[in-house]
Amino acid sequence: MDVIIGAGVSGLSYASFADSDYLILEAENEIGGYCRTVKQDGFVWDYSGHFFHFQDKNLQQYACENIPPDTLLACTKQSQIKYKDRYIDFPFQKNIHQLQKQEFIDCLYDLFAAAKPDYSTFKQMLYAKFGKSIANKFLIPYNEKLYACDLDVLDVDAMGRFFPYASKEDIILNFKQTGSQSYNSQSYNSHFVYPQGGAIEYINSIFKRIDSKKLSLNEKAIKISLEQKTITTSKRELRYDNIISTVPFPQLLQMCGVKYNPSVYSWNKVLVFNWGFDGKSDDIANNWVYFPEQQYSFYRIGYYNNIFKTSRMSLYVELGFNKDIQHINVDAYFQAALNDLKKCGIIATQNLISSHFVIMNPAYVHISKASVEDVAHKKELLSQYGIYSIGRYGSWTYCSIEDNIKEAKELKHKLEHKLKQQ
Repeated sequence: MDVIIGAGVSGLSYASFADSDYLILEAENEIGGYCRTVKQDGFVWDYSGHFFHFQDKNLQQYACENIPPDTLLACTKQSQIKYKDRYIDFPFQKNIHQLQKQEFIDCLYDLFAAAKPDYSTFKQMLYAKFGKSIANKFLIPYNEKLYACDLDVLDVDAMGRFFPYASKEDIILNFKQTGSQSYNSQSYNSHFVYPQGGAIEYINSIFKRIDSKKLSLNEKAIKISLEQKTITTSKRELRYDNIISTVPFPQLLQMCGVKYNPSVYSWNKVLVFNWGFDGKSDDIANNWVYFPEQQYSFYRIGYYNNIFKTSRMSLYVELGFNKDIQHINVDAYFQAALNDLKKCGIIATQNLISSHFVIMNPAYVHISKASVEDVAHKKELLSQYGIYSIGRYGSWTYCSIEDNIKEAKELKHKLEHKLKQQ
């Protein structure tokens, strides 16, 4: 029997593809993981902004098959950056011509004057590719707020294909483009579909492919015996043929009793406020907005009302924290974030009428050369005992939800092939 740890998108996707017998263990009292949705006072919020940017139409059809088509919203992404006194189209590096004249000149000069030495960290890469002005005005301060760490600890490719690289030619050719249409047509997330019921509808759609009797809620995996091939949970002990884990990779190592260096694994926490207001939003276009400046407590806000086309403003507001901060004073940050929304003009006369929050821990993993190597080594070790780790946290990486579904499908084929060879 295959034991699947976690009923989020990765675990449920694997179960939906599996031909073998399986059991899904979920520590919470509901499925979904971070793709859960809150419906409160007429507002629909996810635990955070989870928008499925499908590149593979077959996977889109697979994930959406059990969602009524008339409830799926097709959206073209619109995003901007609040920079000082103005809004700049995203990505910053392709829209420096929208800055005040002297800042534009500084960015352009530094872009061409940037030395191209060897670089080995994310921060060094930003300086080398974009010059100090673009890096210091947006790329470094924003990502430091997001990751809540010194960017020198991150690997050059910490964001993989999701980082909006741009050559000098791309930047200059974009000067005559209006809005962010040029970038949107090329980026991985230029379009997305979103259910009117929130991201949980994707989860429910995949779950309909699964035998619900093979799901056990409120059952937490505690300990795994590699030699005996048993797993101890909060309720019982089980024998397994394979374990497919989606929990954070260091947590899996602890369960298996595998020694590792904790300093190799780092991440941030994200406090997400979901807020509903009684009035309309002045911004009727953006799906989300980035805030690089330290004067604002949050690094990003998103407008659900611009996706749903509703009359009342509905936001998610994200604040990043280092993992070593043990206690986050939610009440204090609640007031600070609310004040900052007023300071930057998001809130004027609107009154907050509904509120929800969640702390995501981990949220974004810190990808370094050491973590990439250690994950690969430990995954190979665990596979010898029939244990496989997948998903954003199980593979300790930066990826899309579509990637999670692909990884689950690929693992299913891998184990199927392995079984045939035995």
